[in-house]
Amino acid sequence: MPNIVIGSRGSQLALWQANWAKTNLERNHPGLSIEIRIITTRGDRIRDVSLPKLGEQGKGLFTKELEDEMLASRIDIAVHSLKDLPTEMTSGLHLAAISEREDVRDALVARSGIASLADLKPETRVGTSSLRRQSQIKAIRPDLVVEPVRGNVDTRISKVDQGSFDAVILASAGLIRLGHETRITEYLEDDVMLPAAGQGALGIQTRVGDDKVNSIARCLDDSPSRWACTAERAFLKALGGGCLVPIAAHATVEGKTIRLAGLVASPDGDQIVRGSIVGHADKAEDLGAALAEDLLSRGADRLLAPEQ
Repeated sequence: MPNIVIGSRGSQLALWQANWAKTNLERNHPGLSIEIRIITTRGDRIRDVSLPKLGEQGKGLFTKELEDEMLASRIDIAVHSLKDLPTEMTSGLHLAAISEREDVRDALVARSGIASLADLKPETRVGTSSLRRQSQIKAIRPDLVVEPVRGNVDTRISKVDQGSFDAVILASAGLIRLGHETRITEYLEDDVMLPAAGQGALGIQTRVGDDKVNSIARCLDDSPSRWACTAERAFLKALGGGCLVPIAAHATVEGKTIRLAGLVASPDGDQIVRGSIVGHADKAEDLGAALAEDLLSRGADRLLAPEQ
């Protein structure tokens, strides 16, 4: 019998993430026996509906079944892409660790001959699964045709290769982890495409009272990444948004100083309220809440109101 059971979705990227956790846990705890158990989520079953169209039903789309299995003690750890994990934590569960982040930027994957977002011709079709990405693309390139695309990383890349899209936008982290770094046409910097809260980090979720597992999982935690992601998620939580509203946040950490940038946008990119704040890592949650309050006072409340 394994000492620890890790729950994971069955996609190639999710299994990479689960195996990363397994390898690092075994390295830090010699003799530990770990099994990875694949769990199918509602998000894996619903492939033909864009996330925004799911509305409130989209909350926990890629996480609920994993959490249910953990609460039932059938798995001990769930490994999530942190950006997929709702900011309202399910009762009885918590984040035992947040991994060191991979590259947090979004990336353009385009057909041959296109070197950057600026090279895309008017009316070029660009695929993205995210309102956050859609709004920011439209803000700088309103002449492009932005259309929804679902599927795993390989599927989305194949849609470019097959000519369904001239380009797609994906998280750099997933492309790098799966060995597709050479497919990245352009890394999109924060002034072009602010990332999602928690992007590039893995959330290691466990049961609150499981002292043994919590102690074992602690080795996966990276303090700077935790501070940054805590600030970003606090910003998102204070705004009450998720995948239903274009919201973005990215925090960087130098020493124990956090610099947090965030924005709220209209889906068409016509209106964007953007801001930033600097503070101490010990006040990461307060920083996120304070930046949210600043943006709300400058008009973000009007952008959020239609979705509430």
